[in-house]
Amino acid sequence: MSFEHLTDGLGIGVPAPRLSWTLPPGHGAQEAYELELDRAGRTERTGRVESPGQVLVAWPGTPLTSRERVTVRVRVWAPGAAEPSAWSEPSAVEAGLLDPADWAAVPVGADWDEDPHAARRPARVRKDFRLGRPVTRARLYVTAHGLYEVEINGRRVGDEALAPGWTVYPHRLRYRTHDVTGHLTEGANTIGAWLGDGWYRGKYGFDGGTRNIYGTDQSLVAQLEVTCDDGTTHVVATDGTWRAAPGPILTSGLYEGETFDARLHDPAWATPARADTGEWQAVRTGGRDPRTLVAPQGPPVRCTEEIPPAAVTRTDDGRHLLDFGQNLVGRLRLTVDGPAGTTLTLRHAEVLQDGELATGPLREAYATDTLTLSGQGPLTWEPRFTLHGFRYAEITGWPGELTPEAVTARVYHTDMRRTGWFECSDPMINRLHENVVWSMRGNFVDIPTDCPQRDERLGWTGDIQVFAPTAGFLYDCVGMLDSWLTDVGLEQLPDGTIPWYVPVIPGEPMWTPIQPGAAWGDVAVLTPWTLYRRFGDLGLLRRHLPMAKAWVDLVERLAGPSRLWDTGFQLGDWLDPAAPPDDPAAGRTDRYLVATAYFAHSARHLSLAAAELGERQDAERYARLADEVADAFRRRYVTASGRMTSDSPTAYALGIAFGLLTPRGRAAAGDRLAELVLADDARIATGFVGTPLICDALTDTGHLDVAYRLLTQTECPSWLYPVTMGATTIWERWDSMRPDGSLNPGGMTSFNHYALGAVADWLHRVVGGIDATAPGYREIVLRPRPGGGITWARTRHDTPYGTVSLAWELTGTGLTAHISVPDGCRATAELPGCPPVVLGPGEHVLDTASPAAEVA
Repeated sequence: MSFEHLTDGLGIGVPAPRLSWTLPPGHGAQEAYELELDRAGRTERTGRVESPGQVLVAWPGTPLTSRERVTVRVRVWAPGAAEPSAWSEPSAVEAGLLDPADWAAVPVGADWDEDPHAARRPARVRKDFRLGRPVTRARLYVTAHGLYEVEINGRRVGDEALAPGWTVYPHRLRYRTHDVTGHLTEGANTIGAWLGDGWYRGKYGFDGGTRNIYGTDQSLVAQLEVTCDDGTTHVVATDGTWRAAPGPILTSGLYEGETFDARLHDPAWATPARADTGEWQAVRTGGRDPRTLVAPQGPPVRCTEEIPPAAVTRTDDGRHLLDFGQNLVGRLRLTVDGPAGTTLTLRHAEVLQDGELATGPLREAYATDTLTLSGQGPLTWEPRFTLHGFRYAEITGWPGELTPEAVTARVYHTDMRRTGWFECSDPMINRLHENVVWSMRGNFVDIPTDCPQRDERLGWTGDIQVFAPTAGFLYDCVGMLDSWLTDVGLEQLPDGTIPWYVPVIPGEPMWTPIQPGAAWGDVAVLTPWTLYRRFGDLGLLRRHLPMAKAWVDLVERLAGPSRLWDTGFQLGDWLDPAAPPDDPAAGRTDRYLVATAYFAHSARHLSLAAAELGERQDAERYARLADEVADAFRRRYVTASGRMTSDSPTAYALGIAFGLLTPRGRAAAGDRLAELVLADDARIATGFVGTPLICDALTDTGHLDVAYRLLTQTECPSWLYPVTMGATTIWERWDSMRPDGSLNPGGMTSFNHYALGAVADWLHRVVGGIDATAPGYREIVLRPRPGGGITWARTRHDTPYGTVSLAWELTGTGLTAHISVPDGCRATAELPGCPPVVLGPGEHVLDTASPAAEVA
């Protein structure tokens, strides 16, 4: 049993959370279910409900009230069964603070003078209090202006990093609920919090960044609610009685790194043993509209993996260069001992140049952490309020010899559940797929970012628009992306314009003022649709429909009666490899061809979304609009000979994949696309727009062999070229590193950028053979299309209903497929050269040598 899209029901922010469950193994299907709710010892049952629904089922009882805790369990009936299954294990859901009036806490922070235009020393805040009885229940509801890490009686609360994450703070500030019953004791207690600038007031953005984007304060908002064994309750909320003092963190920034002086740190600072001494001063209180405090929709950022150094090299001048063998996003944890005042400097970079850290691509993200030792014995330390993108690290000032076990790279990202896997007989393609996974991990840090290392790290709308199909297969990212899409809607301009990146920060002169742009703005329509198809959440589709309509209506006005979006600023097929390094929008494809194609595509998907939601008039209206735009596209951009006015791979891929061509024109476009690809020896010739589409466009027009040629090309530019250069993540540019080892001279040269990895969606569906034909994978097609010398592939996806898997292998007589269909789902297997076979839940083995029946 799960609630909404959360693995943990603690602190849920909706009064009627939807319920999901998977069926007992081997159950096959569900004809009916019964839910049982235990509400403070009072049991409520629905009775038998005739329905196959098991994903996002409506809450069956009266809505939750703030703080209410309910345990839920379910039992189900198989078709024709007289008796139900056993009850599931009970799962608990507990409401957070659902009413703004529940909040007594106000923001509290340091009250000393600060220069708002300079780096400021972070504060710590604390509060001593007493409890007269043993504690039976305690909850901490907490957030901050900036970043926070809470301790109670010297013990850390939670394990999330960079909390509360990045949202459009004036409208939505996320708080989290923690069960801290075990942190408290009868008698004296202390609660304290480290604070950091984060996105709220830290320096962030282009060309030196902007400080104080959301405010100048650095404040904690915390409400501790305690119930004792006699039923009495106590509230310890941030207010004017709290105290503040400077901490041992001297400076901290997401780009800059962190400076920590261990000589200034008392490990027992947040315990009753450390009385409120003279260094602690009265706090400054601020204001926060409690109506803007929202509960999480997805998991927080956490450390998900630790990686030891693969190699440690000592330079002639005493520095240590560490290679972790993997480009990652995180920070270093050190265990070190040395004399007081010894200072270690940690620098980070994704690649080396001439044996040294290549920090140029970081621009003004200095990615430098500094630790000064206290001399009080061995210290284990890592920064708190920064992250870096790196494979290599350089440590200066290490006392004595550095051994590999003394340093660990800790990997951080939104702690999403992994749901998709792929591997095949080609090791280079496996490395490509692994690179896609690592780039998603590194760029899903509370929001979907473009890159994790340089002075940018923004929620670019176009990047996730093209990558969402891949993301939704690899990870359960729906809660995180639903939250981010809510912020996209909040940042949408009154005329319908979708920003280039969300949350919005200053981006003069190119990105501010905001202008509408195709492919980037279309995230408003296409990403909610993708998430609906992947996860089956009709409510998500409904919530974001107004944003989608406002976007398409804007483009309709911009295009006018011609139905051609052929004016204004556009990025086109961004980072086409033919574009100059300093002008990545100057690709081979007319940027207005791209804009009009996306106009038609979004209008079509808006019609589909409206139809799913029962909005018949809107469905018909936007279907007509899509037809009109497609007609206009053909008149303007398809010549009498069948060629596109931009005779480029992206142009043909758009026309084919977006369904903009007549059947005859589609076939001709497929032939021309294949001809162009082969004429360039199957080197890639597409940017952000064309890359996710080109393999499908070739496959769907009878040129699967050419798609495989593209996939397996190793010369630059190609998907596998970076693999030959030792890449462990997807690069921003096809040639971020040149064949001679030099770096691309463009101002944007990231080595961790997921957009061009969108080809993994084609790997999953075409090479692996798994695709959804109904929302949430309730109906599945299994259609592997071998090629490219690949002799086997294994693909697996955890759907909302359970795991679907397909492992195929070429044999001397054809192809053998081992298939697993989840309970509650139905699949159709379409193996090469065989008629379709309908499969129910369970394990199946099919062989093209005997397609009429399963084989043991």
